[in-house]
Amino acid sequence: QVQLAESGGGSVQAGGSLRLSCAASGYNPSSYCMGWFRQAPGKERTGVAFIDSDGRTMYADSVKGRFTISKDNAKNTLYLQMSSLKPEDTAMYYCAADLIRPYCVASASLFGYWGQGTQVTVSS
Repeated sequence: QVQLAESGGGSVQAGGSLRLSCAASGYNPSSYCMGWFRQAPGKERTGVAFIDSDGRTMYADSVKGRFTISKDNAKNTLYLQMSSLKPEDTAMYYCAADLIRPYCVASASLFGYWGQGTQVTVSS
């Protein structure tokens, strides 16, 4: 049974940092693409960052240079280090796994497994 559980969200002031974690169970996360998505109220869910089985990463233009995705295969955990946070980063953040492809395609429809989400709120 595949499960993804996010943690680490919270409220910070603009310019601050947060680290999100996603604990994966029920499969080997090192073999597939994993990613972070976010959804603000009234907006579509959008891709933030992705990491494939070889550790190659992709980022949305809006977070490049500020966010870093990484994974610890020994701990089956995915991370998202967020720095220089802006009010527009406020959203529910979701961890997701594509258990078909080892490479990443940044489309939410291709990710079959999702966590419950963790809220990130950035105040100005």
